[in-house]
Amino acid sequence: MSSPSPGKRRIDTDVLKLIESKYEVHILNGINDFWVKFHGPSGTPYEGGVWKVHVLLPESYPFKSPSIGFMNRIYHPNIDESSGTVCLDVINQEWTALYDLSNIFETFLPQLLAYPNSSDPLNTEASRLQMHKPEEYFNKVNEHVKKYASEEAFRGTDVRSYINADEESSSESELSDLSEEDEAQDMEL
Repeated sequence: MSSPSPGKRRIDTDVLKLIESKYEVHILNGINDFWVKFHGPSGTPYEGGVWKVHVLLPESYPFKSPSIGFMNRIYHPNIDESSGTVCLDVINQEWTALYDLSNIFETFLPQLLAYPNSSDPLNTEASRLQMHKPEEYFNKVNEHVKKYASEEAFRGTDVRSYINADEESSSESELSDLSEEDEAQDMEL
């Protein structure tokens, strides 16, 4: 019987470390595909918010960075509002095998939420508001936290809706069109 590869052992170790810490972790399609319950850092406009952060570990982890994305909406200059994609150099370009998953949730994401980088935005509207109208930016963040990142909204965030958002939106649109046609036909009868 062969022993697991060093990469597999590292994945197991890092995920177990997250599970044993203060984070709620839900495995989806194996140990390298899961989501983590992440709370907005105190002292930021994201305080009180709760997000599901999807994590996908590549086979070459920890030598290649994980893919992470917010599953419920968040308003932030460096996070794409519709896809949840995160623009963070330390994860995307400067990742080293010295980092582990706990670094992401204990340091990198809290710092990103506390100190947005408006010069490298994924959400240009949020970036412009943060730089030029900070009060409006904070109000918009607070609205998003209340609407999309409350405990109630968190419980309603479905993994499938995040992963298949584009497919579902087109299907819903088609279903809506069909429903309207059915109603029109019913009225004619």
